[in-house]
Amino acid sequence: MIEAIHLEGVSKTLGYREILKGISFDVHTGDIFGYLGPNGAGKTTTIRILLGLLRADAGTIRITGQDINTTETRLKIGFSLDPDGLYDTMTAVENLDYYAQIYGVKEPAPQIEKALSLVGLAERANDRAGTFSRGMRQRLSLARAMVHNPEVLILDEPTAGVDPSGQIEIRQILLNIARQGNKTVMLSSHNLDEVQRICNRIALIDRGEIKLYGELDSLRRKMGRSGVVIEVSSEIPEGILVELKNKPQFGFRELSGKRLIFEPGAGTTGVGDIVNFLVTHGVNIEKAGKSEASLEEIYAAILKEVEQQ
Repeated sequence: MIEAIHLEGVSKTLGYREILKGISFDVHTGDIFGYLGPNGAGKTTTIRILLGLLRADAGTIRITGQDINTTETRLKIGFSLDPDGLYDTMTAVENLDYYAQIYGVKEPAPQIEKALSLVGLAERANDRAGTFSRGMRQRLSLARAMVHNPEVLILDEPTAGVDPSGQIEIRQILLNIARQGNKTVMLSSHNLDEVQRICNRIALIDRGEIKLYGELDSLRRKMGRSGVVIEVSSEIPEGILVELKNKPQFGFRELSGKRLIFEPGAGTTGVGDIVNFLVTHGVNIEKAGKSEASLEEIYAAILKEVEQQ
């Protein structure tokens, strides 16, 4: 299978600082791929290299199987960065038409209409960009990135500075782009909740090195502590708590309000075993289920590990 984005052994030094230290990862066709890391980790440098704004010192970079340093390949990429590249005195349509001409789109009108419709701005097509809110500008920037119908979208902090309702709208747009538009999306973000909600695969970079990479769900199961959370309707008697603590196979960890949290050993105890114990001791259970580590917990654990090295 040809990967939408392929990086292998990519290095970059700026001045006396080694920004990227031989990083490698693939973005599969159809992915919504999250690229994470703290400030100064190397995310922006990676994006600039993918867009041809910087040249790597070493390594291989391919977009849809082709060398990055060709006009043909670059036309397969749409991007949205900060600043958004929009002209305040031009309307939404005029902005998109301007970029369509740059990309050499032969019949721009249908593409402009389609892009504006996809980002929910069809009714504001003739309004000046300078009158748009931050969230609307971000959506127009996404439309600009798609006006030439690229195969791959590379987005740098697509919801930065956008209010919560605007973030929800942009997340849904990105999902629609990937599912309905058959696009591959790579986005960098500090918003871990956003990444967890829409991305299927991720890479975490820190100090120029990839520290975590793969399917998000698999990483959550592998890196996080597998737990059991049981919500009860009333307070737990102290005697039952003592008995729980005396059953190491249950892995009782804590009582938080009316939530019992367990970390049973792998393959030793299931949710049903714990529920049966509580029910036979007269505890009324409202909800029970397994829990997995959040992306935020994984992210914090990896960076803490790096700090201790």
